[in-house]
Amino acid sequence: MRRLLGSGARFSRGCPLLLLALLCASSGGACPCSEPALCRPIAGTREFEVFVFDVGRKTWKFYDWSQITTVAAFGKYDPELLCYAHSKGSRVVLKGDVPVKEIVDPANRTAWIARQVDLAKKQYMDGINIDIEQEINETSPEYYALTALVKEITNAFHREIPGSQVTFDVAWSPACIDKRCYNYTGIADACDFLFVMSYDEQSQVWTECIARANAPYNQTLEGYEDYINLNIDPKKLVMGVPWYGYDYKCLDLSKDHVCSLPNVPFRGAPCSDAAGHQVPYGTIMKQVNSSISGSLWDEAQKAPYYEYKDTLGHFHQVWYDDPQSISLKAVYAKKRGLRGIGMWNGNSLDYSRGSAAVEQTEAMWRALRPQ
Repeated sequence: MRRLLGSGARFSRGCPLLLLALLCASSGGACPCSEPALCRPIAGTREFEVFVFDVGRKTWKFYDWSQITTVAAFGKYDPELLCYAHSKGSRVVLKGDVPVKEIVDPANRTAWIARQVDLAKKQYMDGINIDIEQEINETSPEYYALTALVKEITNAFHREIPGSQVTFDVAWSPACIDKRCYNYTGIADACDFLFVMSYDEQSQVWTECIARANAPYNQTLEGYEDYINLNIDPKKLVMGVPWYGYDYKCLDLSKDHVCSLPNVPFRGAPCSDAAGHQVPYGTIMKQVNSSISGSLWDEAQKAPYYEYKDTLGHFHQVWYDDPQSISLKAVYAKKRGLRGIGMWNGNSLDYSRGSAAVEQTEAMWRALRPQ
C-alpha cells in the first residue's frame, strides 16, 4: 500500500512551519528534528501493519523502511530514530510496563496513565505498546484492573494525541500461557490491536524435556485460531515472529537428533526453554556453517535447527526461525486476514554490511511480506 505520509512537507497539511514549531513547543520540549513537521504525530493506518521492536543502538539505520509502519522503542529514547521514522511515515511508540498490583487502585492507574501520556507528548511519540507479561488469575482484582487499564489508556492517548496507537502484547495462545489468564476479548476491544508474541512457545513444556522449535508452525497457527474463536477480529491481531533462536546443551543427543534436556520448571510446568539461552539470528548465521550438522529441517515443526560440539565436548542443538519458516507463517497471516506481522526484535540481524550478511538480512525482511 502506498504510504499515507511521505516527505516532511506532507506532515504540515498546509500549515506554516512557524505554526508547526509553536505547536511542537506547546506539546513538549524543543522539537529534535531538523524539520518541525517531523514532530507531528503520524495519523492514519496502513492496509498491512509491519511492527518492529527496537531495543537500542543504531542498527535501525539498516532496517527495511519500505515496510515498517510502527517501531516500538524498547531501548533508550533516540530522537534521531524518531525523526527518521516520521520522515518515512512510520510511528514510534513507547513501551508501557507497570506491576499489575499497582494499578488495581483506580487513582494509581490514572496517575500512571497520565505519566505515560505526558512522556509521549514530550518525546513526540505516536502511542504506546503495553508489554505486561505478569501472572494473573482470572478471578483476581488484577484481572479486571488490567482490562480497565487498557481501556483507560487507549481513551487517554486517543484524546490527548489524535491519531495515536495503543497496542497490547499477548502470548502465542489465549489459553492462560505462563499463567497469564487475561480478559483477552475485553483487552482486544479496548485497544487498537494485539501483538501476538508467537515465540517462546516452549516456556511451559508438559511432556518430555527435549529441545524443540521456538515457534512450531502448527502450534503457532492453533494459537491464532484460538484467539479468533474467542470472536476477536483477525484485524485486531498482528503476528509476532522470532528473529532469534534457542541454544540447548544436550544431556544426550541421539542419532535421530533428539536432544534431551534437564528439567527446568517454569510457572508450574516441569520443563521449559529456560534450559537453553536465546541467540540472535545474526549470531546463528555465523555459527551454522561451521556446525557439525549444517542447517537441518524438521518437517513436523517446519523449523530449522543445527548441532555443534562446544570446547568442553558437550553437544548442543540450536532451534531458530529463518526466511523459510517465517514465510510460511506470513502467508497464513495474509490469507487469514490478520492485521499484520512484526518481530522481536529488529536489532537481531547482522547489519555489518558484508555481502553474506546483507543477503541474509534482506532475506529476513522479505520473509515478512512473501510474494
